[in-house]
Amino acid sequence: MFVSTSNCKAMDLRLKRDFQEKWAKYFNHADLPITFYYTDSDTAVQKHNPSSPRSCFICDLVKVRNGADLYFDQESVTCTGGKRYLGYSDKLRTGFEYFLSGGNETIEGERYIKSPEIVKQWLKDATHLPLHDKKIVFKRWDKLTEEDTPEVVIFFAKPDVLAGLFTLYNFCQDKPGNIIAPFGSGCSTIVEYPLLNKDKAIIGMMDPSARVCLPKDTHTFSFAFESMQFFCDAIDQSFLITDSWKKIQKRIE
Repeated sequence: MFVSTSNCKAMDLRLKRDFQEKWAKYFNHADLPITFYYTDSDTAVQKHNPSSPRSCFICDLVKVRNGADLYFDQESVTCTGGKRYLGYSDKLRTGFEYFLSGGNETIEGERYIKSPEIVKQWLKDATHLPLHDKKIVFKRWDKLTEEDTPEVVIFFAKPDVLAGLFTLYNFCQDKPGNIIAPFGSGCSTIVEYPLLNKDKAIIGMMDPSARVCLPKDTHTFSFAFESMQFFCDAIDQSFLITDSWKKIQKRIE
């Protein structure tokens, strides 16, 4: 069974409205998050058409952040890494251990990991999504309908907003510390990691290769949708109502 779709619930429009109102109140209408879910069904959502044979999945999400509803599948995700981290393939490019490290005679290395041996061990220890042929639907929060079944919420956040999200998520926990910033591609930090770590929030987009698709002052903060109700309910009980936050809030555009 594909791990992400076993407990999907229809979108609660009261939660949608409640969060939007609180977000506007405490975060000054900063960018709303986007969401995604996997589905077998036909959908009226537009299929994404890649702009090039090696189109970066993160760059493709700009349309969703701007309000477009899109779905992707094995054909429309053209990057090898994107296919792997969305569960469409288990293949890696030839010589990947050299590509991610210092390269060799024929491969220019990205130099993200010190040696090919460390890359091999990292790959050996890694857990990935099961292979599947489902569509993955992306929608911005305000575009969700009661027919949608979002699985992960993804904020594209500037530093002050990220600080607010980080502190609010910690406030929701019985024991602070369930926030991680794992090494990985940009797409892995917003899809694979939050799906495989549903008790944690993920700070992402540390990947220099993906950062070219983002504004220079933006990172991501993602977590499983099942935490969203508790996250939203906690807002009016948290530091967001204090003078300390009001000072920060004045700087948020």
